[in-house]
Amino acid sequence: MKSAEEQLSTYKSVHLNPKNIKTHFVGIPLIIWSLFLLLNLIPVTFFALETPAISINVASVFAIGVLLYYIKLHARLALGLALFIIPVLYTSSLVAQVQGALWIALAVFVIGWVFQLIGHQYEKAKPAFIDDLNQLLIGPFFLMAEVYFLLGLEKELDKQITPMAVDKRRALEDERRAARL
Repeated sequence: MKSAEEQLSTYKSVHLNPKNIKTHFVGIPLIIWSLFLLLNLIPVTFFALETPAISINVASVFAIGVLLYYIKLHARLALGLALFIIPVLYTSSLVAQVQGALWIALAVFVIGWVFQLIGHQYEKAKPAFIDDLNQLLIGPFFLMAEVYFLLGLEKELDKQITPMAVDKRRALEDERRAARL
């Protein structure tokens, strides 16, 4: 498994434009919420209390698995992601009980991707997951890292990944220029 620094620098290499990052702060949470809503619509519950909001279903199993992956990468960032995912799990489970929840999930998913694609127009670089599907899981991890950096936390991590990302971006642009010749 690649380190947190390696994965974050790869992701950041195509997310250096501030406008792109801003669109991702809208798009990625929308996509995550819609995916959790879709997972909540799968009629499999492993454990439930009387309230349907407190259950172990496909969505919560997925959340646990992803959070374990994030913990293995970087425990402090995983804590922030857990604080984000818990309300996402709760609200998506509530909306899953509404008629038309599937259409809501699909609409929110599409809107989230529109924001993503607009951001990459600013960036003039393809999304990171095109070359590595694992980068789909790194998007939320990257955003949480950016939140930490904005709050003045994890300064050493930022100092490590930013130069690596810039070097990777230069290499990508060199490849692009060479391909045009």
